[in-house]
Amino acid sequence: MTSRALILGCAGKSLSAEEAAFFRDVRPWGFILFKRNIGTPAEVRVLTDALRACVGSDKAPILIDQEGGRVQRMGPPHWPAYPAGGRYGRLNGSAATIARLGARLMAHDLAEVGINVDCAPVLDVPAPGSHDIIGDRAYGTNPAAVAEIGRAIAEGLMAGGVLPVMKHIPGHGRAACDSHHGLPVVDVPRDALAAQDFGPFRALADLPMAMSAHVVFTALDPDRPATQSATVIQDVIRTAIGFDGLLMTDDLSMHALTGTFRERTQRAFAAGIDVGLHCNGSMEEMRGVAEAAPALEGRSAERAAAALGRLDPAGETLDVPEARARFAAALAAA
Repeated sequence: MTSRALILGCAGKSLSAEEAAFFRDVRPWGFILFKRNIGTPAEVRVLTDALRACVGSDKAPILIDQEGGRVQRMGPPHWPAYPAGGRYGRLNGSAATIARLGARLMAHDLAEVGINVDCAPVLDVPAPGSHDIIGDRAYGTNPAAVAEIGRAIAEGLMAGGVLPVMKHIPGHGRAACDSHHGLPVVDVPRDALAAQDFGPFRALADLPMAMSAHVVFTALDPDRPATQSATVIQDVIRTAIGFDGLLMTDDLSMHALTGTFRERTQRAFAAGIDVGLHCNGSMEEMRGVAEAAPALEGRSAERAAAALGRLDPAGETLDVPEARARFAAALAAA
């Protein structure tokens, strides 16, 4: 049976009967977990198994935002606290090596509880005066350095059997407000965007998945945020950046977007998005999103299959205690 082109959240640490029935009926392609869903490792594993049972696939993608720093859904006491991305950016020549090791350890944590997709690396390049919503999540302000560390993190995740999602394409670094609460408008020329913002995404365009930015770029499309702009998706993301992997929305419940949830979803798919993402677990909102989301078919289905085809559950072998000690020592010495 064909999946719906959706990734959905749930309300708590276990599924309600209503949620399970809804997911069985809608058959989303994947799911996403937040801190509200995270209990003990055993509880998370039960939840990921239950979500996959709803759609009848033991390979269904289950996502999480596990960047480190202030964006880390799984943390103490059951999992280590990882550094924010900016910490890697302040390291010397060992930045990429240490970042890869940190990501490999994160992948170990995620895979143990059934999570196979991490919404990282963050490839946004902050600009002076931008909002702190990116802030220390960024690996630096130099596009080449951001790309190098982003590549290392993506490789570390994939080595541990977890797929990366680069975000927020084509760039959230210049946003002067938080798209969770309002619509950022970036008013700079296209050549400036190409020189700074697009660079890391272009360098990592071979990665399997990316998440769109709820940002208006006046030089690209003054009327619509990138998530809902055919011009940005086709002319910039697919052509100028050269990304042909699976493109998902950022969270459709964020206040950067307007209209009903059906309308938000329709606009994103009309623009060329492959998969819609809804995160907060609100059943009422998810019903509106599901009404507008198409079946996962055609080129989008091919991209989804190609992404999952890059999962290597075996990954590389890792002596976890030794690697954790090595990672801690490297950070302390840097």
